[in-house]
Amino acid sequence: MRSVIWAGQHEREKDDDALRSIVTSRRDRIILHILIVVLAIVFAVPLLAVIVDSLKINGLGNYVDLFVDPIGSVPIWKTYVNSLVIGAIHAVVVVGVSSMAGFAFSKLHFWGRELAFAAVVLFLAVPGIALVVPVYRISLELDLFNNYFGVALPEAALTIPFGVLMMRNQGMSVSPSLVEAAQLDGASQFQVFRNVFLPLVRPAIVNLTILCFVWSLQDFLWPSFLFTDPQMASAAQAVQTFSNALGQGVADLAKYHASLVLLALPAVLFVVVGLKFIVNGLASGATKE
Repeated sequence: MRSVIWAGQHEREKDDDALRSIVTSRRDRIILHILIVVLAIVFAVPLLAVIVDSLKINGLGNYVDLFVDPIGSVPIWKTYVNSLVIGAIHAVVVVGVSSMAGFAFSKLHFWGRELAFAAVVLFLAVPGIALVVPVYRISLELDLFNNYFGVALPEAALTIPFGVLMMRNQGMSVSPSLVEAAQLDGASQFQVFRNVFLPLVRPAIVNLTILCFVWSLQDFLWPSFLFTDPQMASAAQAVQTFSNALGQGVADLAKYHASLVLLALPAVLFVVVGLKFIVNGLASGATKE
């Protein structure tokens, strides 16, 4: 079993240069880097403009005031906590279900596998707004209003089809010989899943986890629909709350722009910290034996 795990680690190391195998010519790499720089500038200009506006009046004091003087009775640190708790529940549910489903759809052989996978992917077309009425009814019956699970579970339900697609595609790149070797060593399906499959799909798992947190931080629909207590406000809700609570004076606008910077910061940090895994996750499946 140890030899199988070592072989899996060796195969994972070979995938680190997957992007290089996709873009081989020097001209294509130059074009790719130019496009990346252009996109970076396009996305950076609005962010820099907001940062400049947040410092026009009172400078860094605007950021300090947001923590010591809550706006609209909503402490900004509390919105961080609420969004991170929701994101954690969201990520645990999605990664747990998606990784097991990805293993089943890529490595197990059973009747109707492709049909079941197509049915799961079909749910990618379901918009969140279509679930408002059933979610309201379920939340009412289970008393999930002003509850972290009430928001995290609908988010997870909408993310799981995407997660299953990602994990299944990543699982297809895992060499069947590793699974067969583990089974010959007497490993059960659960041991193959835990010791062979999970280590090899780690970039996709980290990628999916980061996306779950980022999407929870950006989600406005479900918190606005299910949270009526201001103390339960999420980061996305806080943007609207602060906009309504602050006036239109220059000082208030500077403080509002400072709140936008602070509320965007966690999502940026998640992406920056997990950038290596995001790239590996996007490149997964690019090379196969």
